[in-house]
Amino acid sequence: MNSKAARLVLVLGAVCLVFVLTLNAQVQTQTNTTSQAPSSKTTVERGTIVYVSGNDLVIQMEDGTLRHFNNVPDSARATVDGKEIGIRDAKVGMKLEKTVTVTTTPKTVTTVQSVTGKVWQVMPPTSVILTLEDGSNQQFKIPKNQKFNVDGHIVDAWGLKKGMRVSATKIVEVPETIVEHEQKLTGSAPAPPPPPPADQPILVVEQKAAPVEVAQAAPPEALPKTASPVPLFGLLGLLSLASSLGLRTARKNR
Repeated sequence: MNSKAARLVLVLGAVCLVFVLTLNAQVQTQTNTTSQAPSSKTTVERGTIVYVSGNDLVIQMEDGTLRHFNNVPDSARATVDGKEIGIRDAKVGMKLEKTVTVTTTPKTVTTVQSVTGKVWQVMPPTSVILTLEDGSNQQFKIPKNQKFNVDGHIVDAWGLKKGMRVSATKIVEVPETIVEHEQKLTGSAPAPPPPPPADQPILVVEQKAAPVEVAQAAPPEALPKTASPVPLFGLLGLLSLASSLGLRTARKNR
């Protein structure tokens, strides 16, 4: 390759580079998004708090399994008996119910790119350089199976010739799925213990004063039986004798 040909290749390469860099500024693009009917799925999980310490929580699920929630954030909220509480208000015995609703919405994003110009150079089937309406030249990559409208005739990249005025449209449809999660945590406080049945007596503790013992006087001790009835009999006899003597003296004096 001589030096003149080398300079020509370098110039063409520089021009192509400029065309590629300015491509997006000249292509007309329209984007349209269509949504399909969304679908929702709701799951419910229930459990009872069996341990709570600080920000650590253990819940026993309905199937008996234990779930440990470590470092529950203080911003986490649950509605228990109509009142909003945080992890600091959680108590053992509280029943929790988590409802998760997942909504999936399919969408299709349609992008339409269109360009109109005059063929300046074509390298089928990969690229073409067009002269646009503002007089600038731009290089475009030709997608596989791309068709061009030339004065009402549809041709492919091999049918393009220099000087042809062409218009091309590229339609790209990209499916997207929008997934939204909605979570709701509710619960109820542990129920108070039930009252005793009506036919069951209620025990009442009654404190009675200790009985006061009153000291009673001890009965008098019986005197020992040391006397004998013999002296009494002698005294009676002496009295009888004295009475007799007194009566005899009285009679004599008369």
